[in-house]
Amino acid sequence: MEPFLWIFLPVFVAAGSALLAFYIMQARLEVAIAKEREVLAQARAEISSHGKILEEKVRATEEQSRRESLNEFLADFRVEERHYMRESKSLFQNKKAMVLQERLFFRNIPLSKWAEHEQVVEEGGDLVQLAKACSIFSAKTLAESGASSKLLT
Repeated sequence: MEPFLWIFLPVFVAAGSALLAFYIMQARLEVAIAKEREVLAQARAEISSHGKILEEKVRATEEQSRRESLNEFLADFRVEERHYMRESKSLFQNKKAMVLQERLFFRNIPLSKWAEHEQVVEEGGDLVQLAKACSIFSAKTLAESGASSKLLT
C-alpha cells in the first residue's frame, strides 16, 4: 500500500497544483476581460457622443444653408414703382392727386399687374411720404397684413 501512496501522492499534488493554477489563470483572465470590457464601453460611449455631436452639426449646417438659400431667394424679389401727378379740373374744384403704380418682380419676371393707388395731394404735402404711405408692397403694409416683413426689405 505504501508504494501506491508514493505513486499517487505526486499525481494528487500535480493535479491539485494544476487545478490551483487553472483557477488562478481563470481569475486573471476574468480581470483582463473586465478591463477590456471597460475600455470597450468607454470607446462606445465616445463614439456615440461624437455621433450625436456630428448629427447636431449636420442639422445646424442644413438649417443654415436652408436659411441662406431662402434669403437668396427672397433677395430676388423687388418692387417697381412709378408715380405721377394727375390734375382734374372741374368748375368749382381743381383737384391734384398723386397716382402711384407698383408691381412685384421676381428677378426680371413680373409677378403682378400694375397696382394703382390714387392719393389726393394737399398744398405743400410731402410726395415721398405720401408715396410710402400708400404703397401695398412696403414692409409696413406687409407686416400689418400678417406677411413677413423681411420679404421685400
